[in-house]
Amino acid sequence: MTLNARAHEPPTHRLSGSLGPGAVVFMVVAAAAPLTVIAGTVPLGISAGNGAAYPASYIVCTVVLLFFAVGFTAMAKHVPGAGAFYTFVTHGLGRHVGLGSAFLALLSYTAVQGAVYGYLGAALGDFVTSHGGPELPWYLWALIVLAAVAILGYRHIDLSGKVLGVLLLCEVGIVLVIDAAVIARGGAEGLSTAALRPSEFFSGAPGIALIFAVAGYIGFEATAVFRDEVRDPARTIPRATYLALVDIGGFYALSSWALVSAWGDEGAVVLATENPEGMIIETATRYVGAAAGDVVQVLLVTSLFAALLSFHNVLSRYIFSLGNSAALPARCGRSHVRHASPYVASVVQTVSALVLVVASAVGGLDPVTEVFAWFAGVASVGVLALMALTSIAVLVFFRRSRADTRPWPTLIAPALGLAGLSALLAMTIANLPLLVGGSGTLAAVVGVLLAGAFAGGTAVAVLRPDAARHHHHSGGVAPAATTETEIDKEIAR
Repeated sequence: MTLNARAHEPPTHRLSGSLGPGAVVFMVVAAAAPLTVIAGTVPLGISAGNGAAYPASYIVCTVVLLFFAVGFTAMAKHVPGAGAFYTFVTHGLGRHVGLGSAFLALLSYTAVQGAVYGYLGAALGDFVTSHGGPELPWYLWALIVLAAVAILGYRHIDLSGKVLGVLLLCEVGIVLVIDAAVIARGGAEGLSTAALRPSEFFSGAPGIALIFAVAGYIGFEATAVFRDEVRDPARTIPRATYLALVDIGGFYALSSWALVSAWGDEGAVVLATENPEGMIIETATRYVGAAAGDVVQVLLVTSLFAALLSFHNVLSRYIFSLGNSAALPARCGRSHVRHASPYVASVVQTVSALVLVVASAVGGLDPVTEVFAWFAGVASVGVLALMALTSIAVLVFFRRSRADTRPWPTLIAPALGLAGLSALLAMTIANLPLLVGGSGTLAAVVGVLLAGAFAGGTAVAVLRPDAARHHHHSGGVAPAATTETEIDKEIAR
């Protein structure tokens, strides 16, 4: 069904595309920004977390998120609409909690974007000056990139998919080359086994390690956001979700272990503490050659760019979805007649990113230790809270609707996922002051902002009784045969 055929019916807007599991995985893995995680997060996890045992954190997170994904994908088959977390929470726990989680998601993903703009501004500045270019403030580089993201985000999703695919293959490729070189040469003092020893894992600060680790998966649940743009949602979405999780987790575990092995258990902690941002470049130079160090520098910039483009696409689809469900102005739910893209939502998203970059610049924040670290901390808490809420929603939804009565996908796996996510969330909240530079005040501000976003969404549900009530009709999504009317009755209740 083309958009042009329905151009005279303004109320129902719909996104289109024919993405397969591979394209969705690209989009989602690009949001996870593999090279950025290896270059930016892994050294922080090694130095502030549990040292040489840090790679095991990725195994733990992958297992917890796989349990979560079982219930998430089981429910995706019964929930029409492409709102990801908030659609699920609405169907499981009602409109008020649903819209609260929608606004919490908007804040969390916008914070991630702010974090990445900070890191990208710094990385691009370093790259230009190290090659004899002019020394400009980080925020000018961030604004140039913002313009490029705005142009790509405005156009059809397939274009973003192609750009991301190429960039992603390059960044994953260079890290795997470094991994292979380290393993082939046997590392500095043999390959590390610290990650296999539980005593090592629990020494230091495993809580901090897990927070840094889980931040690397932010965006994997976006598989469900592209529901309207894939060929066969019932099969593509679960497949893409599992593929993305296993790929991301395996890649992080392998590469962080290779990074530790490259310098030895103690040497890795020393280097990660003294020069976190240069760790991957030094490793590349030492094991592959000087040219590899330069390639890593270039690809770090493209990795950050790919992450921004990916989050921009996810956020604009969230805003589009909320516009279609009367939670945000209806204009936000319009799709472009020619590009079939959520163009109004895309512009709104660009403006919010602009505000964050300008505010950070005016506040004189350091782009890496403050903008990147603080905003990523905010996002980690928000996204973990969303996943925990979604797990509860899955459990409640299947108990009430009886849409699927198999115990594993509807009860056991989601309950295990919820237990793991709750533990991660508790650790993150307990360690929040450390994440934001040791300031208890700043941690409290972050907490208030996140709670405020949730309360704001709940207020919208109270003030606008139509909001999110008929989301699945107005989104232009074909109704699900049996569960649709039951869901409507449940929500009306």
